[in-house]
Amino acid sequence: MGAERPPFSPVIALLTVSAIWDAQLGAALKSVGLTTRKYALLAHIGAEPGISFSELARRSQITVQTAHTAVRALAGDGMVADATAHAGAASDLRVTPKGQRALDAAEALLAGLDATFTTTLPSLSAALQGLHESPFPQDVAPASFS
Repeated sequence: MGAERPPFSPVIALLTVSAIWDAQLGAALKSVGLTTRKYALLAHIGAEPGISFSELARRSQITVQTAHTAVRALAGDGMVADATAHAGAASDLRVTPKGQRALDAAEALLAGLDATFTTTLPSLSAALQGLHESPFPQDVAPASFS
């Protein structure tokens, strides 16, 4: 007798879909010298020049130390500059022209993947609209997430 299949889990299904598309995005971003994390950080810095490391970490759901390490790597690649990079001063992170070119190329690659996703999985694409802003309506949030 064969093994019984586990019941369908929408959480596992979403994680699987996420992993597949994360790998697709990661492979595409590699061509412009970025990873998904570096792309996200660069996009946050580009959207809000002068953003603090703590705010950058919060938005990226990483530690401040990890944000510092990743931004150092972006700076080493010439994609980010800190106009006030001296001890004791608040950071003034900015995307450099090289970083802006990488960001523009990454956004074009992402647009292509988005188009493919939407064409391939239109119902899922529609269901995901706005989910990144508020995954749970206030009155439906699981107790462990409230």
